[in-house]
Formats: sequence, C-alpha cells, structure tokens
Amino acid sequence: MDPKRLQSIPLFEGLSKKDLQELGKHSDEVDLPVGKHLVEQGEFAYEFFVIESGTAVVTQDGQQISTLGPGDFFGEIGLVQSSRRTASVVATSPMSLIVMGRREFTTMEDALPHVAEAIRKKLDERLGTDPGT
Repeated sequence: MDPKRLQSIPLFEGLSKKDLQELGKHSDEVDLPVGKHLVEQGEFAYEFFVIESGTAVVTQDGQQISTLGPGDFFGEIGLVQSSRRTASVVATSPMSLIVMGRREFTTMEDALPHVAEAIRKKLDERLGTDPGT
C-alpha cells in the first residue's frame, strides 16, 4: 500500500512518513463494485476497513443505521477482539478500501507499537471505550 495514500486518511494523520511506510507494508488495498457485501452481521470479524473512495450503507437487523464515505472506517472490532459483526455493510458505489487483518495488525503492533497505540486510541474513541479499563 502506497504510504502517500495512507497519509490522506484521517485515522492515520499525524503519523510520520516512516511510520506510514511501515503501516503500508501491513495493509492491502482492494477495489470493489457497487452492491458488494463487505461484512455481514453475525459473521466473525477478522479484518478492518478504511474507505479511501466510495460509499456504503450500514444496516443492523435489516434497518439502515448510517452511511459511510471516504475517511470512514468499519470493522474495527475485528482488530481488537474476536467477536461477531454487529452490522452489515454494503457498497452503494464502486469503492477503494484499505484493509488490515487482525494478524497484520498484530505484526504491525510488534514492529511499531506507538503506531498501533495511536490507532487503538482512535478506535477506542470511536467505540466509546476507555483504553485504561
């Protein structure tokens, strides 16, 4: 993954060029068509997604609960804990996504603990959890 592209993502802002290069080694990029089911409620969570371009709709129990666009991320629970998906996400336009699996995150965490901590802090803020608990 090109570190210059990671630099434009709010989740990764503030990281040094060196950190972005290392993060890029642990991230993949995928392009998906409109209508693609990205995650399904109830399935096990193994990866985390950041939207580089495109839009998606989030549903829970069949009801739309939000829309996502560039810079938004989802699946973060798949990085920090083993659990089932709490919602489904479907592409409403062609999308480019940055993807990181739990294993890649763990590897990156070992190599760059300060980067992993910065990402975890933002994920904790999003989840409304206190990392000290």
